[in-house]
Amino acid sequence: MASTSRTRTGRGRGRGRGRGRGSGSSSLPPPPSTLPLIIEEFFIVVYEDPLVKKELPKKFADYLDGQEPAKVYLRAADCGPRLWTVEVLFDGQGRMYLDKGWEKFAIAHGVDFGWFVHFKYEGDDVLTVKVFDGTMCRRYYYSDDEDTDDESDDDVKPCIHPL
Repeated sequence: MASTSRTRTGRGRGRGRGRGRGSGSSSLPPPPSTLPLIIEEFFIVVYEDPLVKKELPKKFADYLDGQEPAKVYLRAADCGPRLWTVEVLFDGQGRMYLDKGWEKFAIAHGVDFGWFVHFKYEGDDVLTVKVFDGTMCRRYYYSDDEDTDDESDDDVKPCIHPL
């Protein structure tokens, strides 16, 4: 009787169970090393001065290999059409930095120590940005007008989002 209950529960028969084993065909996806590398989203944590150039993940820089832009355009998510022009530096060792223009974006969006900045690559050198403060809550922004000129920081203000 004990062996019958083991057969019903499947215990004691560790080999040969499962679908497709031993037949040479599998419905499993290929191992991760054979999948194409597509980097669309990433984040950085602001550990040092929020206004100095920011290093982006090496995998993202590798993804752009051969197509390194001289500048990117940052767009705050849900903040209208305004694009912030930010120059990009590549150091020759595979590292990519947001440089001139990042300070304006950071000031306008109040980026501070310990904050998370989430980026989504939209193509055409555009990165959509979401900012999360020290409480790990997303900050929302709005623009007073439809101006897409990034010469003034005054038109971007934090918006308190009700819970």
